[in-house]
Amino acid sequence: MGFLTSFFKRAKPLLQLHSGSFSMDRGGCILATTLPTSFPQSLVLEIGRCVMETFRAGQTAQLPLNELVIHYPGLKITAREMRGGAIVFLSAPNLSTPTQQTSQVL
Repeated sequence: MGFLTSFFKRAKPLLQLHSGSFSMDRGGCILATTLPTSFPQSLVLEIGRCVMETFRAGQTAQLPLNELVIHYPGLKITAREMRGGAIVFLSAPNLSTPTQQTSQVL
């Protein structure tokens, strides 16, 4: 049996995404967070960096963004611009609400 275990390695545990928020200043430093300490700091910084770059790109294109909403299958990210900084909300998608569907009237 030991022979087979060398071929089949245990999979890494999946990261459980928690709900919470964090705020960043203009320089990309985390000011405050409500995320648990088990949530990887590197992931918080990466999400914040992407959000800040998106807001800056909008200003450069003269299309300033006030709010950014990103839907992933297992995570919803909502970010709001705050005078150069941002506040970012992370939440699990609500599976109990039906998706919006448009109907066409003939």
